[in-house]
Amino acid sequence: MFGNSYGRDERENSSPITEGEEYDVKIEDLGRDGDGITRIEGFVVFVSGAKVGDEVKIKVNSVRRNFGFAEIVE
Repeated sequence: MFGNSYGRDERENSSPITEGEEYDVKIEDLGRDGDGITRIEGFVVFVSGAKVGDEVKIKVNSVRRNFGFAEIVE
Protein backbone atom coordinates (compact mmCIF):
# COMPACT_ATOMS: atom_id res chain seq x y z
CA MET A 1 0.00 0.00 0.00
CA PHE A 2 2.73 2.49 0.95
CA GLY A 3 5.52 0.87 -1.02
CA ASN A 4 6.78 -1.39 1.77
CA SER A 5 9.15 -3.12 -0.63
CA TYR A 6 10.69 0.18 -1.74
CA GLY A 7 14.47 0.00 -1.45
CA ARG A 8 14.48 -3.66 -0.47
CA ASP A 9 14.92 -5.14 -3.92
CA GLU A 10 18.54 -4.05 -4.21
CA ARG A 11 19.47 -5.49 -0.82
CA GLU A 12 17.73 -8.78 -1.55
CA ASN A 13 19.84 -9.26 -4.64
CA SER A 14 23.18 -8.65 -2.93
CA SER A 15 24.23 -8.98 0.69
CA PRO A 16 27.07 -7.03 2.30
CA ILE A 17 28.68 -10.30 3.46
CA THR A 18 30.35 -13.12 1.57
CA GLU A 19 30.40 -16.81 2.41
CA GLY A 20 33.82 -17.83 3.72
CA GLU A 21 34.83 -14.28 4.71
CA GLU A 22 35.80 -13.28 8.27
CA TYR A 23 34.50 -10.21 10.10
CA ASP A 24 35.12 -8.62 13.51
CA VAL A 25 31.72 -8.04 15.12
CA LYS A 26 29.92 -7.35 18.38
CA ILE A 27 26.98 -9.57 19.32
CA GLU A 28 23.93 -7.35 19.83
CA ASP A 29 21.08 -9.74 20.53
CA LEU A 30 20.04 -13.38 21.00
CA GLY A 31 17.96 -15.40 18.56
CA ARG A 32 15.16 -17.67 19.73
CA ASP A 33 17.39 -20.75 19.37
CA GLY A 34 20.12 -19.15 21.50
CA ASP A 35 22.39 -18.03 18.68
CA GLY A 36 24.02 -14.62 18.95
CA ILE A 37 22.87 -11.98 16.48
CA THR A 38 25.04 -9.31 14.90
CA ARG A 39 24.43 -6.95 12.02
CA ILE A 40 26.88 -6.13 9.26
CA GLU A 41 25.73 -3.03 7.35
CA GLY A 42 22.23 -3.78 8.66
CA PHE A 43 22.35 -7.40 7.44
CA VAL A 44 21.44 -9.90 10.18
CA VAL A 45 23.95 -12.66 10.92
CA PHE A 46 23.31 -15.50 13.38
CA VAL A 47 26.44 -16.63 15.24
CA SER A 48 26.37 -20.01 16.97
CA GLY A 49 27.82 -20.10 20.46
CA ALA A 50 27.98 -16.30 20.88
CA LYS A 51 26.52 -14.30 23.76
CA VAL A 52 25.25 -10.71 23.87
CA GLY A 53 28.16 -8.31 24.32
CA ASP A 54 30.80 -10.67 22.89
CA GLU A 55 33.29 -9.04 20.51
CA VAL A 56 34.43 -11.83 18.24
CA LYS A 57 35.85 -12.67 14.83
CA ILE A 58 33.38 -14.70 12.81
CA LYS A 59 33.53 -16.73 9.60
CA VAL A 60 30.42 -16.73 7.43
CA ASN A 61 29.17 -20.27 6.69
CA SER A 62 26.03 -19.53 4.74
CA VAL A 63 24.30 -16.50 3.23
CA ARG A 64 20.55 -16.45 2.63
CA ARG A 65 18.40 -13.77 1.04
CA ASN A 66 17.76 -11.79 4.26
CA PHE A 67 20.26 -13.18 6.77
CA GLY A 68 23.41 -15.24 7.20
CA PHE A 69 24.97 -17.83 9.51
CA ALA A 70 28.46 -17.72 10.96
CA GLU A 71 30.71 -19.33 13.55
CA ILE A 72 33.28 -17.88 15.90
CA VAL A 73 36.85 -18.18 14.62
CA GLU A 74 39.35 -18.98 17.38
